[in-house]
Amino acid sequence: MKKEKLEVGQIVNTFGIKGFVKIYPYVDDIQRFDNLTKVYIKMKKQETELEIEEVKYQKNMVLVKFKGIETVEQAEKLRNAYVEIDRKDAISLEEGQYFIADLLGLEVYLDTGEMLGILDDIFNTGSNDIYVVKNELGKQFLLPYIDDVIKNIDLENKRIIVHLIQGLI
Repeated sequence: MKKEKLEVGQIVNTFGIKGFVKIYPYVDDIQRFDNLTKVYIKMKKQETELEIEEVKYQKNMVLVKFKGIETVEQAEKLRNAYVEIDRKDAISLEEGQYFIADLLGLEVYLDTGEMLGILDDIFNTGSNDIYVVKNELGKQFLLPYIDDVIKNIDLENKRIIVHLIQGLI
C-alpha cells in the first residue's frame, strides 16, 4: 500500500527571530521547496497543515516561514517535527527512481531465491545509497545501491532482488 504522504525533511532548529524554521531536507534537490505551498507538520501522532509563506536556502538547509508562525518561540515548538507533503504534490520520478517510503518494508531476496530479510532503512553516503536489510533474527546487512548488487526492484510484488558480491557480507 502506498503512503499518501511523503516525508521531505525534518525541522532541526529555528532561524532568526521572525518565526523561520531550519529544515534538514530529505530530497535530492532542495529547490523543490520553492514549488510547495503547504506542508504537514508531524509531531508524535499529531499532524498540522501549515501554509508556506517564504522559502530561503542556507548551505544545504531549507529555511521556511510558515503563515501564523511569527516568533522564535512559536517556531521552537516545531523543532524535531517531520515535514510531509501529499503524494500528489511530489515530483514525477524518472525510470529507476523510487520514493524511500515505497521501498521500506519490501522483502529482499538473493538472486538464488533465498530470502535475506526486509528493507529496514536507507541512508545516503554521498556516493550512493546504502540499503539496510534486517532478517528475522535482527541481523543487519548493509548493501550499496549499485548495479552489481541491487538487481531488481519490483514494487508491484513488494520485493527486491539482490546479488551478494565477494566480501559484501
